[in-house]
Amino acid sequence: QVQLVQSGGGLVQPGGSLTLSCATSGFTFSDYALAWYRQYPGDERERIGVITKNGFPMTHDSLLGRATISRDNANSTLYLQINSLKPEDTAAYYCNVYIDQRDYWGQGSQVTVSS
Repeated sequence: QVQLVQSGGGLVQPGGSLTLSCATSGFTFSDYALAWYRQYPGDERERIGVITKNGFPMTHDSLLGRATISRDNANSTLYLQINSLKPEDTAAYYCNVYIDQRDYWGQGSQVTVSS
């Protein structure tokens, strides 16, 4: 079955950096685009970036210049690196893949940006 297991996150100081990982299994990783979502408390999840199956990344305007989405097809793993973190980046982050008209999600990673 399709599985997405996230790692990373936690408490980070403003201006710091972090990398979230999303290890996947149960599908042919290289055949699919993948995405990262962010969710603030009480809000719906919003997509903050996508990487195509060919490795072309697209990032939400709010993260332009600060976020890098990458993928390792050999290890079926998706990454999100965010630099120059701000308190408003505090949120839960989720990786996602859409297969056969169904969304699959990682378990979520809480990121808290605070001094």
